[in-house]
Amino acid sequence: MWERKIKDNQLNHFPFPHFLFRSFCFYKTPMNRIKILISLLVLMPLLTTGISSSAQGAQSTRLKILVVHGPNLNLLGRREPNIYGVTTLPQINEQLNKLAAELSVELLIVQSNHEGVIVDTFHKYIDEAQGAVINPAGLSFHSVALHDAIKAMPFPVIEAHISNLGTRDAIHQGSIITPAVRASIMGLGWRSYTAGLRALVEIVREEKAAKEGAKK
Repeated sequence: MWERKIKDNQLNHFPFPHFLFRSFCFYKTPMNRIKILISLLVLMPLLTTGISSSAQGAQSTRLKILVVHGPNLNLLGRREPNIYGVTTLPQINEQLNKLAAELSVELLIVQSNHEGVIVDTFHKYIDEAQGAVINPAGLSFHSVALHDAIKAMPFPVIEAHISNLGTRDAIHQGSIITPAVRASIMGLGWRSYTAGLRALVEIVREEKAAKEGAKK
C-alpha cells in the first residue's frame, strides 16, 4: 500500500499532526478514514494560522539598520578609482544585502547628494531603526547639522569611509562626524561598510540582551 512506503522521517514534511496521519494509515474502513479526514479539515486552518503568526512575529522582531551613502557616492566605480576603487554603489549595496540576510536584519538604504535630505532621513527613522551605518563622504568635514542629527539618535551609528582619511590631502582629513558616532571604520574599501554593519549588529544585539537581562 502507498502508506507503507512513507518513512517516519518523511512525516516532518506534512503540515498536520503526525498522529492523525498515522491514524489515517492505520484505519482501513472508509468510515474511520472519513472521520480522520474531517479532523484534518478542521485542524488545517488552525495550524496554518499558527505558522503564519510565528513567521510574522519573527519578521517584526528583525533589526532594522539604516545605511546612508553621502554625496557623490553614486559615482563610485568611475570617480577617482585610484582612491575609491572600481566597485560601484549598487555592488556595495548588494554585498550589504547579502550580509544582512546572513545576519537576519533588514536594511533601509538611502543615498543622497543633499545634506538636508540626509538629516531628514535620520529624523524619519529615529523611532524605526535600531542602528545606522553612514558614509558621510564630503559632509564629513563641515556638516554640523549632520553631526547634531546623529548625536540626537537613540541608536548607535557607525561611520564608514572607503579610503583612509589619515592618508588623504588636508581637505579630506579631520571628520567632524567622528565625535558624534560610536566608531569609525576606514581604509578597507567597500569592506568598511560590511565590517561596520557586522560590528553594529553585534553591538545592538548585545546591548539589547543586556537591557533585557537587567529587567529580570
